[in-house]
Amino acid sequence: MAKLTHEEILAYLEEATILELNELVKAIEEKFDVTAAAPVAVAAVADEGAAGPAANVTVTLTDVGAKKVAVIKAVREITGLGLVEAKGLVDNVPAEIKKDVPAEEGAKLKEQLEAAGATVEVK
Repeated sequence: MAKLTHEEILAYLEEATILELNELVKAIEEKFDVTAAAPVAVAAVADEGAAGPAANVTVTLTDVGAKKVAVIKAVREITGLGLVEAKGLVDNVPAEIKKDVPAEEGAKLKEQLEAAGATVEVK
């Protein structure tokens, strides 16, 4: 079998559809007995002068809505995750998007996700 170059692999990934990428991930998981579970992004620790843990919230995606692609893009922007990982979070609602973030940031994240068409819970 001919060995593929990194450029050839990246070119394929750029052109592949989300469904093709999902099938590829499943095949890799089966072949190598691994999992591509999406890690939940955790916010940085609050500043020393900030209020205690009571001022922090968790942003949870509860429903994707009709604009799934827009929600995936928003999740990627918020978490810094790759496409496959962000899609994994969106496909497995309810999903924690950010944990222990200041309430003000949580409200902004909720607004951003709702603008993309998602339903979000902030606790």
